[in-house]
Amino acid sequence: MKPDTTTAMHNLINEVRFTVPFELPMSELCSGICTGCSKKLIDFLDMELGEWEQRLKQGEKPGLGDINKLAKTSQKIYRVLQKNKLV
Repeated sequence: MKPDTTTAMHNLINEVRFTVPFELPMSELCSGICTGCSKKLIDFLDMELGEWEQRLKQGEKPGLGDINKLAKTSQKIYRVLQKNKLV
């Protein structure tokens, strides 16, 4: 059975928080190759995740479009981090 959208959003947030290196020090984020500002992208993604965590706590129910949008944003940022050899 498929999870409801709230559970799916929680699962997505947990997966992104586990996969993306939010705790990397600035010295590692800004060294070597840079095809996009990793620091700004990670900060943006952290802000988006935090916003959704807050909205879920307040009882908001996300739609499939919301989940899809966050998933695509996360994937794009992850690809940039891969190009910058941070993951």
